[in-house]
Amino acid sequence: MDYRDAYVYVSRVNKIDHIGIAVNSLEEAVPAFSALLGRNVSGEEEVPGEAVRVAFFGDGPGRIELLEPTGPESPVARFLERRGPGVHHICLSVPDLEAVLGRCEAQGMIVLAPRIRTGAGGHRVAFLHPKTTSGTLVELVEGA
Repeated sequence: MDYRDAYVYVSRVNKIDHIGIAVNSLEEAVPAFSALLGRNVSGEEEVPGEAVRVAFFGDGPGRIELLEPTGPESPVARFLERRGPGVHHICLSVPDLEAVLGRCEAQGMIVLAPRIRTGAGGHRVAFLHPKTTSGTLVELVEGA
């Protein structure tokens, strides 16, 4: 099994926690997504370790996360510079982050440093490099 097969396996056994969308401004994007989704933001917070402010729509699996950089050092700021606003990542909920990372690394996937970090809601998260996941940044969140 190569890394593409491992990626398909991981995505089949774990549910989509959220889809992250990079935006220039939460102030501008939130009203548009509120109108589109017919609901208000379910939560907002700053994630200092990623240098972003986030706003979530929905609860549980399948949420939408809007990400606004809080400074030029943010990975989201660099994403916006290169690509503009749009889908930034897909996040899968996993029961055991270490086990899934071990399987992924064994198949040649690259885990971005720091390997495990604290994400929104205080959850343990990790990111897989897009060049090893068919061009999509994949976030793994433990037990969300």
